[in-house]
Amino acid sequence: MDAIDSVFDPLREFAKDSVRLVKRCHKPDRKEFTKVAFRTAIGFVVMGFVGFFVKLIFIPINNIIVGSGSMRISTKFQTVGKR
Repeated sequence: MDAIDSVFDPLREFAKDSVRLVKRCHKPDRKEFTKVAFRTAIGFVVMGFVGFFVKLIFIPINNIIVGSGSMRISTKFQTVGKR
């Protein structure tokens, strides 16, 4: 019987906690919903700008790193072709 109780006790506690949570929740009014939506939109815009500026900074750095390797190869082939 203890084995069955050890399985079902956490499930009962979870169910009780879930019912308590749902009873405490309420539907937001128009003002609260607008506030949450506005803050979420600001978060999206801020994260977009952060991503844009990170990309803007790292594109030239990546071109310098990758471009320097391809420059050596291209100059090597150009000198071979001139002979």
